[in-house]
Amino acid sequence: MAANDMVLCVEMETDEMDVPLDLETLPIRAIPPSQDHVFYPQVSDELKPFKGQEFKTWEEAHVFYTKYASAAGFVVRIGSSRRSRKTNEFIRKEFFCNRQGNGPRELTGNEKRIRGVVREDCKARMIVGRVKTGGFVVNIFDECHNHPMTSPEMRHLVKSNRGHTKAQKLLWQQLSMVNIPTHRQFDILGVQAGGFQYIGCTQQDLYNLERDKRKETKGHDGEMLHDYFQLEQEKDSGFYFTIKADAENKITHCFWADALSRQSYKVYGDVIIFDTTYQTNRYGLIFAPLMGINNHGQTIVFGAAFLSDETADSFVWLLKEFLMAMPGGPPKMIITDQDLAMEKAISEILPDTFHRYCSWHILRKFSEKLDAIKCRDYYEDFRNCIYSSENGEEFDSKWRSVLAKSGLSGHS
Repeated sequence: MAANDMVLCVEMETDEMDVPLDLETLPIRAIPPSQDHVFYPQVSDELKPFKGQEFKTWEEAHVFYTKYASAAGFVVRIGSSRRSRKTNEFIRKEFFCNRQGNGPRELTGNEKRIRGVVREDCKARMIVGRVKTGGFVVNIFDECHNHPMTSPEMRHLVKSNRGHTKAQKLLWQQLSMVNIPTHRQFDILGVQAGGFQYIGCTQQDLYNLERDKRKETKGHDGEMLHDYFQLEQEKDSGFYFTIKADAENKITHCFWADALSRQSYKVYGDVIIFDTTYQTNRYGLIFAPLMGINNHGQTIVFGAAFLSDETADSFVWLLKEFLMAMPGGPPKMIITDQDLAMEKAISEILPDTFHRYCSWHILRKFSEKLDAIKCRDYYEDFRNCIYSSENGEEFDSKWRSVLAKSGLSGHS
């Protein structure tokens, strides 16, 4: 172990057994805090404060003491201060080890959050006072602690040692934009840095970044969405969007489609698929994409919407906006799930369009309508009936056969 990484334990007169100097091999709490032991952090002289040291501002003194604490293995807490009665400027600042003072020893049971740091009446501190020249000078510096320092292997987890570089924050923003989960982002940063201990922050710090980002956008996200759509419209004259809000100015309906999607509808818009099984978590809005299939058998998106509910009125609004945005008139066929409100809206807005139910939704309901044994034994027969029938007569014949075989002849 390097000399700078050692923590010196000075024995005082006691009847207890001797404590070994090599604290690295012991758990961090192997030596309980006691006035019988004092611990002097071993750091280089250029990082260690000294009495009479001068600083231009108290903030500069705070930064210097924090760097010293980071190298030593403890966390700084700002203590009391004193201001001038005439100018109200600081004339005295105190900086302590975060284990200074005596915290509560017993828990009442009403605590919402129990923090890991325990006050142990540590006396380590640095006090600076203002001088006539305008700067600050170290008046008191006590460097001994009554508890072991954080080991070098764990110092990257100390709060004062954690932070994000500009490059890391930029990478976090880019990964968040493509919906990479936070725990995966932390893995990526670890690989990039060569190990989790070299990232400079913890996974919880990334979650805190997300929390702060949400606070920044709270109350402004609807406006940001509108501004984004306007920006897209300026770049692409074919971009179409419309937003509807309620009396409280909250978004209830939103539809958009870009120029490429609208042109794709003109060519491949004979059949559209309308699905509302997707829901956003944060706002409780329903995501409703309108999709189709191109000549390569690939799924293409004609447009998309956010809806606050799945009522007939919401679907009517969406279908009207869809027809207004799309060239070439209404589709020949629309495929949906078995939603009565959607069926009502389609019959009103698309009276000449064939409405068919999605086979995936039908097959998914087998497990809901049948008991587990019948679903297990006859699911493939039902599926084969749907996908392997060439015409209506063949389907009816296979359907009656499967119903008789499964003992469900009473169900039509």
